[in-house]
Amino acid sequence: MQVEDGMEAFDLAFMFTNEYSKTTHILLLIKAIAYFNANQHEHAIMRIQRLDNVCLKADIPVCHIVEAYLRLQLGINAFDSAYENEADEHFAVIINTIASTSQSAIHSTYEDFVVLFGWNLKELWQIASQRRCDALLRAGMLREAHESYRYMMDMSDEATKANCLGWSTVFKQRCSALYTVDGDALPASGDAALDAHDFDKAIDLYSAAIDLDFATEAIFANRSKARLEEMLWDDALFDAKKVIELSPSSYLGYQLKHAAMHGAQHYEEAIEAFQVMLSKLDNSADTQLQELRRQYLSPSEAEAVIERTIYFELECAPLRLLTYPLAQIHAFRTSAEYKELLSSTTKHADLRTERIEEVVAKYFSYVMLSHRWERHEPLLFDIQDKVVYDLDSVGGVAKLQSFCKTARTAGYRWGWIDTCCIDKSNNAEFQESINSMFAWYRHSALTIVYLSDVLPSSKSGAMAKSAWNTRGWTLPELLAPKIIRFYQSDWTLYLDDHSPNHKQSVAIMRELEYATGIDARTLVTFRPGMRDAREKLQWASTRVTTVHEDVAYSLMGIFGINLPVMYGETKQYALGRLLQEVVTQSGDLTALDWIGKPSKFNSCLPADITSYATPPYTLPSISEDEMERSVSSLKNTVVIESALKLYRKLDRWSGPHFSHCRLHLPCITFPVTAVRRRLVEHEETHLTYEVKTDGLHNVKITTEEKLPQFSRGRPTRQSFLLVRPWDPRLLGLPDFLDDEQSVDDWSELESLSSCSSSGEQWLVRSESHSQALRLLFRLGQPFTAFLLAQQRGGEYKRIASDRHIIAQVQDIASVRHMMDVRMLEIL
Repeated sequence: MQVEDGMEAFDLAFMFTNEYSKTTHILLLIKAIAYFNANQHEHAIMRIQRLDNVCLKADIPVCHIVEAYLRLQLGINAFDSAYENEADEHFAVIINTIASTSQSAIHSTYEDFVVLFGWNLKELWQIASQRRCDALLRAGMLREAHESYRYMMDMSDEATKANCLGWSTVFKQRCSALYTVDGDALPASGDAALDAHDFDKAIDLYSAAIDLDFATEAIFANRSKARLEEMLWDDALFDAKKVIELSPSSYLGYQLKHAAMHGAQHYEEAIEAFQVMLSKLDNSADTQLQELRRQYLSPSEAEAVIERTIYFELECAPLRLLTYPLAQIHAFRTSAEYKELLSSTTKHADLRTERIEEVVAKYFSYVMLSHRWERHEPLLFDIQDKVVYDLDSVGGVAKLQSFCKTARTAGYRWGWIDTCCIDKSNNAEFQESINSMFAWYRHSALTIVYLSDVLPSSKSGAMAKSAWNTRGWTLPELLAPKIIRFYQSDWTLYLDDHSPNHKQSVAIMRELEYATGIDARTLVTFRPGMRDAREKLQWASTRVTTVHEDVAYSLMGIFGINLPVMYGETKQYALGRLLQEVVTQSGDLTALDWIGKPSKFNSCLPADITSYATPPYTLPSISEDEMERSVSSLKNTVVIESALKLYRKLDRWSGPHFSHCRLHLPCITFPVTAVRRRLVEHEETHLTYEVKTDGLHNVKITTEEKLPQFSRGRPTRQSFLLVRPWDPRLLGLPDFLDDEQSVDDWSELESLSSCSSSGEQWLVRSESHSQALRLLFRLGQPFTAFLLAQQRGGEYKRIASDRHIIAQVQDIASVRHMMDVRMLEIL
């Protein structure tokens, strides 16, 4: 402990090194050790660290080893003094230092320190590791102690493990005793944590059990399950392989391997593991395992379910989507989505068709393009078996490429465009495509509308002026899709609206309402069908098509009609065939409400869709006094037996329909008693006449044809009849109530639900004639109301609030003047 004398001796020694750096370095380290042995610990460590910073790179490990040994002494001192945390810090530095230093370098380079100071450098790392485990365990840091022990065992060679076997046995016994929970053994504690869904704790307990020589197939399996819950896929796979290694004939290891591989998204390996698992269950004689096997599907069974879903999904998809459907199916079978679905559909309980349908629908979802045809549009043969992006970006090809890029950016794989996704040389495909077009747009995941004449950064109102709003085919392309987005000429979004669905944009829908004349709510919620046929025809009346017959063909989807497509049949015949289906299938006579030239197909139908541009005829409103007089006139005009006889005759009539281009139409005819010309200002090409009949108010008729004028006093040889089409639905309750029918109407309807739709049953069973009459008027049943009025009478002004209904009753009440009721066959 004569420090000053010792330091003078070192200073003298440096005179004999001949400036040899290695010798100088060794002397400086010995000097630092001398300070340490003189209990100047911090000063010694500081000297070594400074020397580490200035010495040659080759000598740095020497400094590390010396510091490590000195820290070992400090760690032992701290441990002996019950400063476990301080000891842990010193031992951790030693372990990290020695781990980065070659063991052979320790044994050869530093023998001088062994000779001078008696150091045991060979076992330095082992001693530090053991001491650290003991310090952590004594500090109550069981988890950290166990992790340190596991690291030591993983890093030790066989000689080191053998050298510390006695210490290892004692340490594991101490750990096992501390791991015991409520008297339970270590594996049981892990099971309890697993059952309580404390997966981190379960993993720690099972890991301790394995490291402390309690390893069994069940422990590895349970730790794998816990790791699966924590999504530690690689660790779970390690345990699964251990289970397989310990019990090759068991299905359990392969079940766990399948789950781990599936979670790691290695689906092919997962499927292979699952197939091996099934083979283990198939070969088992255990009845419980046989019962378990029946819960599982084979991959082939799962494939069959997925295949059925694919073909069902493709039934609603276009026949080709810039590729063939078989190419789509092949792409799906090789996709990660398919393999994931197959890997996850393992049990009968997993056969949740909604999930399979969701995955399939998402993969096969497609984008439709709505646009105006322009010059040089690419056709099918222009792109078939070619990469779209490799084509020259000119004309319609540039539009096609931009459409594909936009669809891909939106996250879709498949796209459809009418110019090049229909084989027009294949008549069957062409027919099906025209008839299915509306449904394809309806089921599309997105419809992109390209407005080539709307400039970039356009303001609100620009789209309303686009020629896209004037084309025939764009009408169904607007109404059919549920999700739609509008793009300007540079393929930027209209009004910079980045919302996923422009049908949810109030501004855009209002603009389209103005441009198309279609109510904004209808644009969003449109459903195909026959309802409001006259209104739909009016929507189409301002639109044009390049091919004449497309005026009719473009409307088939809107009405939900399929017709043979016969280009060359002429516009009149195509429109005639469409309209006859509308009338026949719906019984709606409003398609006969038009102004213009008659069709060659049938004179009751127009020659051109523009004949529907005029709003439909509406019955005139009448004053309160007129309504009261009209209703009062119903009483005591016709005996009830005569009215019921007429009712039964009308009730037996079939609805209007076409046969061989002839319209079979139930009508009530009125003999014309007088025709008089009326002069109207500025009327040059049309003539206006006032027509009188028995049983109806006077009617004004405007026509291009010249009619003979006559009256009762000046008769004519020709006989004229005024024909009123008869709607059989006026006799009974309608098939459905309007969407806006009130709740009160439903309650009234239920109170009369026991009555049939025939007039006799209404008359007999209606306990309250006021209630029945009110309901009849509100549901549009004026003729039945007329019959009921004949029998009962009552207060009509209070009940009949809908004036147009009264106007109908006023006409029908004139049955006492009717000359003929017939089914007319009109050419």
